[in-house]
Amino acid sequence: MGKIHKFPFTIAYADTDAEGIVYHARYLEIAERARMDWLRGRVVAGDDIGFVVRELNIKYALPLKPADKFVVESQMLDVGTASVKIEQKFVKDGNVCAIINIKVAYLGGDMRPKRIPEELFQGLI
Repeated sequence: MGKIHKFPFTIAYADTDAEGIVYHARYLEIAERARMDWLRGRVVAGDDIGFVVRELNIKYALPLKPADKFVVESQMLDVGTASVKIEQKFVKDGNVCAIINIKVAYLGGDMRPKRIPEELFQGLI
């Protein structure tokens, strides 16, 4: 649906577990950095909280190791009035290493779902 945002990343030794591959929870942190980079410069309205994770699913396909260079490709799949479904692929040398499907909800200052401001979509779709 939307255009693909690419976020390059290189694995550091600190990202790995005892087996020398990327620790499973690190994928979530890297995906969050990619989403923050994607939204950089887009300001949340007034006292709104903004986007928060509502649902999350991860499929691991190929392990990543120290010094691996890859790209997180983020793309909006579906947009509702107060939520967005996003797919984030970890791609190394044309191979998908992991896929994260995430649904984020937009919250107002009262912590309740709120219509997503139009200006947040500029440049995303």
